[in-house]
Amino acid sequence: MTKPTTEYLIAPMSAARGLTAQLTGLDHHGQRQVLNVVEERPLTIFLNSQEIVTAMTIGDYPEYLALGFLRNQGMLQADDQITDISFDEELETIVVRTARTTDYESKLQKKTRTSGCAVGTVFGDMMEGLEKVRLPRSDIKTSWLYTLAAAINRTPSLYLKAGAIHGTVLCRQDQPLVYMEDVGRHNAVDKVAGWMLSESVTASDKILYTTGRLTSEMVIKTAHMGIPILASRSGFTAWGVEIAKQVGLTLIGRLRGKRFVCLAGEERLIWDADMDKIPDDPKAAVRKGLEK
Repeated sequence: MTKPTTEYLIAPMSAARGLTAQLTGLDHHGQRQVLNVVEERPLTIFLNSQEIVTAMTIGDYPEYLALGFLRNQGMLQADDQITDISFDEELETIVVRTARTTDYESKLQKKTRTSGCAVGTVFGDMMEGLEKVRLPRSDIKTSWLYTLAAAINRTPSLYLKAGAIHGTVLCRQDQPLVYMEDVGRHNAVDKVAGWMLSESVTASDKILYTTGRLTSEMVIKTAHMGIPILASRSGFTAWGVEIAKQVGLTLIGRLRGKRFVCLAGEERLIWDADMDKIPDDPKAAVRKGLEK
């Protein structure tokens, strides 16, 4: 297995001020304990003059979150010219302006509340445009999966500092590139999408790794981003798997230690890992011992 690397283009802001608060409480022994707790705050996103949504977020990359959300909801088109992005920290608002006149009043009237944490909301028809998605052929070596998981799980992050947060990492082969966190995994994915949009990054050779469940929303967002492979240490939903099969997305879950399960797009897998060199998941070893 390749040695894990943490040379990110964007790494988690685990030491940034204002992302966590220290609160005092009592533990199970009745002793006072100081705990790091993730802060969350509202961010209202405008597209030109129209208010689109208010999202609860940690507030670290508002520009990327706004761009990614609008792009993943189909409100920003691939050829849209972004003329300005204005963030007002005091008013907790961000305005994305485009050269094209936009009006999504009818789309905003139709909502689907998703299973995403922090009340994720997808506007309009969740399946809109998926029939046109054609994900590229992009092989993935199993050795890359193990290297990525080892590197990402050891990266200093808000999750390790305070918990109660999700992470999403954009990767290429066995190299993690951009690591975003937020109270909802959908926000973390939108931040990645916003960074890709702002930097004109291609998606065809990328892998998206998430710490959260592989739900329909996660699959749809990944497919619309054009990324052919989605992996997680968590589990699946049946609808998420069904959609992944429809769009030709490789869906890999329960990635822990030596183990993973691929429920869609298995034709991309190249089985090259030396399993004798992959460490077991400590939690799996404990479960195995209990079963005996």
